[in-house]
Amino acid sequence: MKNRALKRLIYSLSVLVVLLSYFPGTSYGSIKTDTILNNGGFKIKTIIVDPGHGGKPTGTGHFSHGASGSFSQERNVTLAIALKLQKAIEKDMPGVNAVLTRTTEDDVSFERRAEIANENKGNIFVSIHCNSLSDRRVREQVGTKHHKAVYRTVTVPDRSGRGVLLLIYGLHRSKEEEKTIVHNQVEEDSGMDAGLDPDDPITVILTNEYKRKFRQQSIKLATLINNEFTETDGRQSEGLREQGIYVLCHTAMPSVLVETGYINNPKDEEYLNSEDGQNEIVSSIVRALLNYKSAVENVSQ
Repeated sequence: MKNRALKRLIYSLSVLVVLLSYFPGTSYGSIKTDTILNNGGFKIKTIIVDPGHGGKPTGTGHFSHGASGSFSQERNVTLAIALKLQKAIEKDMPGVNAVLTRTTEDDVSFERRAEIANENKGNIFVSIHCNSLSDRRVREQVGTKHHKAVYRTVTVPDRSGRGVLLLIYGLHRSKEEEKTIVHNQVEEDSGMDAGLDPDDPITVILTNEYKRKFRQQSIKLATLINNEFTETDGRQSEGLREQGIYVLCHTAMPSVLVETGYINNPKDEEYLNSEDGQNEIVSSIVRALLNYKSAVENVSQ
């Protein structure tokens, strides 16, 4: 039994090494068309769509309703975009199932969102959010006393943020991702439900290869989405950034968080709540997913 598991692990590792050759670490700006068919037959079958935040407590004391604009809430905007994205994926990407982590206004914990992604064997995780800036503290003069200016400190809304931002998991949470990969990916490859020695050389090598692959592919997908926003839609972007977000490092798959706009910026808020704006966001993400799918499946052109 152990010999079979070892053979499966070694085979999986060899497949991963081949796949990694299609994603050189020195270039993330564009995808080169590959005319070599993927002999492993890998196909993207499941995409997890994660509408950020929610409208009701989860029962654990956690309540993450998200950011607010002048007339709208992040939790409602993200759900509306995610529902449209689910339909678009299943319409424009035949054979691909889109699974939502939240379908109602009820909040879902970070832990449960990651569990849903892993339980459904997702190949991609896309989390939808709206950005916002905190209020600024400024000093203003309120008068004079004994010929000296008198000041007070006040908070004022900062509505200067504009455009999109793409997030991938921060490297400082790599250990958490490794545990997730061992439990959800390496154990499956070995044919064992549990009991793998995390210090075994084969387990370590395979885990590191998955981690490297998922990170490179997360960067690739985020770059593709960002390019669609900026080059096709003409939107402002803050680019790609690392951040220590729970759901990104606890999903055993390439994972990207999309900040679709600043909900506390009046122009962005109007755009995020409009039918045209939401449809444009969805179309850009789907185009990026199609390009990514073509690349990782090595479809001949």
